[in-house]
Amino acid sequence: MKAIVMQQYGHADVLNYTEIDEPELKPNDILIEIKATSVNPVDWQIREGYLQQMIPYEFPLIIGWDAAGVVKKIGSNVSKFSVGDDVYSSPDMMRNGTYAEYVAVNEDMVAKKPHNLTYEEAASIPLAGLTAWTCLVDVAKITEGERVLIQGGAGGVGSFAIQLAKAYGCWVATTGSSKNTDFLKQLGADQVINYEEENFEDVLSPVDVVLETIGGDVQNRSFKVMKKGGRLTSTTTAPDEQLAKDYGVNAYQVSMGRDGETLQKMAELIEAEKIKPVVEHVMNLSDVKEGHRISATGHARGKIVLKVQ
Repeated sequence: MKAIVMQQYGHADVLNYTEIDEPELKPNDILIEIKATSVNPVDWQIREGYLQQMIPYEFPLIIGWDAAGVVKKIGSNVSKFSVGDDVYSSPDMMRNGTYAEYVAVNEDMVAKKPHNLTYEEAASIPLAGLTAWTCLVDVAKITEGERVLIQGGAGGVGSFAIQLAKAYGCWVATTGSSKNTDFLKQLGADQVINYEEENFEDVLSPVDVVLETIGGDVQNRSFKVMKKGGRLTSTTTAPDEQLAKDYGVNAYQVSMGRDGETLQKMAELIEAEKIKPVVEHVMNLSDVKEGHRISATGHARGKIVLKVQ
């Protein structure tokens, strides 16, 4: 099969479009013929070697952690899917990834593709959507009527999180640049704070929940706008424990959960048109280096999708 293969860590030129064997199928796996995948910040962070102390990868390595496509084969123990099913998934990061024509995934990490999305749209959802869901639903346990702040609302996680919080009946504020103000309002944000012109802590009334995707000073300042007993979830660095204690806030660094049941719940919200994909760029898999360049700027709106088949 054709795939983007790494033989070492490094800059984008370590991403080589080449031929490699199809992945082996375990009894509980399905083999997905990938129609589209997407670029996430974790992809170029792994490529550069930033995470090698945390995740001991071996080479050759295929990265990429989103897939939308068709079930090509099923393992002997598979019961949830049949050959020909349209599916989407964020596979196990300890196995080879989705910058390829095929990927083998445990059936518990797969769900039927939302019927109202193209493969390209569906490929934009799993990793970012599961991250937002883990932060807001599983960890922060948002409830109707709560006030939620999404730091960095225009990104892949942020754009999904705004819509997810609104689907749960929350009031939502978000931060973004001036060029994204209208876009963020269209996603449903009740208050959009232009960080180029104002500090969010100066214009925002206290909130129950913060989903923080930026880190550093922004994360530390976020405590200032939280109610006592509030919940802060971070997709970046571990929150400052002393600050959390000082402000009376529960703060968590969140690792994304991967499971097909949550993907199915997300698909139901998408099919009910409560959440829509946000895709800024669609390019071919062979153009992955450009996708990494755009993602690494930190200013991509929504997701960067790669067509595979």
